[in-house]
Amino acid sequence: MHLGVNIDHIATLRQARLTTYPCPIQAAKDCLEAGADGITAHLREDRRHIQDKDMENLAAMAKAGELHLNMEMAATDEMVAIACKLKPQAVCLVPESREELTTEGGLDVVGHLARMTDVVARLNDAGCAVSMFIDPDTKQIDASKHIQAAVIELHTGHYANFEGEQQQVELKNIQEAAKYADDLGLIVHAGHGLTLDNTKPMVNIPAIIGLNIGHAIVADALFVGIKQATANFKALMQR
Repeated sequence: MHLGVNIDHIATLRQARLTTYPCPIQAAKDCLEAGADGITAHLREDRRHIQDKDMENLAAMAKAGELHLNMEMAATDEMVAIACKLKPQAVCLVPESREELTTEGGLDVVGHLARMTDVVARLNDAGCAVSMFIDPDTKQIDASKHIQAAVIELHTGHYANFEGEQQQVELKNIQEAAKYADDLGLIVHAGHGLTLDNTKPMVNIPAIIGLNIGHAIVADALFVGIKQATANFKALMQR
């Protein structure tokens, strides 16, 4: 499986003191050296962690063939313009609220169909593979297909937060949604809230070809280092 490591929280630690360290770019290099297949970074409107310069540096590395860059972003005019300028290989459109601690659910593609159609078209024209971060819902999958997004990323946050029977119900929803999307010809990724303890069931879903994991890897890195934390997830994702 493809492992995309989200380096946002390396930048979160840096921004807590407004210093120049720890460096997200060095973290990206270490993750790639340890077996990551790509790097994900979310340039938020409030710039709470990743900064414009970070994204520019990552995009330069991507252009040089040094990494596969997945830029997470809200579907705003500002972010679309930045993505069209930087041209990362992939863009993942996510819902965003200034009040939230982290992304709390999937994007409502159905409710914003006209806007999403325009944004996806502009990003496609820029050469970016566009992914829609959505809940495991067939209506959202159909809408993502309709607007010509090539990829969906299924939101696994509810699965990660639930326990027992609730978690199993959500896992089934993800399994069924992944197969449904795969049958439509969409590329299926998943992510949010995944840890070493709850990732294996995602690995066992054939239609999901990639996972994007950030917070758990950065947290584990406090104890084992960023390279080992990345390698541990990559080893878990072998089929």
